[in-house]
Amino acid sequence: MEFAPPKSLLELYLGFLSIGARSFGGVLPWAHRVMVEEKRWIAPADFAEVLALCQFLPGPNVGNVSVVLGRRWFGLRGAVVAFLGLMALPLVWVFGLALLYADFSSNPAVRAVVMGVGVAGGGLFVGTALKLARPLARKPLGVALAVGCFGVIALGRVSLFAVLPIAALLGWIAARRGLI
Repeated sequence: MEFAPPKSLLELYLGFLSIGARSFGGVLPWAHRVMVEEKRWIAPADFAEVLALCQFLPGPNVGNVSVVLGRRWFGLRGAVVAFLGLMALPLVWVFGLALLYADFSSNPAVRAVVMGVGVAGGGLFVGTALKLARPLARKPLGVALAVGCFGVIALGRVSLFAVLPIAALLGWIAARRGLI
């Protein structure tokens, strides 16, 4: 499969604008779909690597992805353009929805809709997690590290801040030795 970055700042902006426009319930599923599956700007494994880096950085994961990839492809202007494209419509919609919700939040039907949207967002997140795991599935040590992190954080209730540096170090060592 061929992957090629966007050809212009306008294409970059419109691509990230389309991600932000469809990102109800979470940005990650749409970011993966647009960049990897629709636009074919980046390979699945490269997307997973950039996302892993951006999850380690402070701030919103896909916001960080937009900055990293925008900079990679078009320098500082690309970083700014990608981030603005990602955030433009959600900002307008959040303000608009906040005004509406303030007036109608006591309505049981509105509360049910909000709950349903939250559940749908969770399903999108799980589906994207499975897509992101595909490149990792061929690397048993990578799977073991991911499962170990999940177990320690979710089941062992250890802080993410304690687990991340150790997981990053183990992943770096394994990658340097060609194990993942």
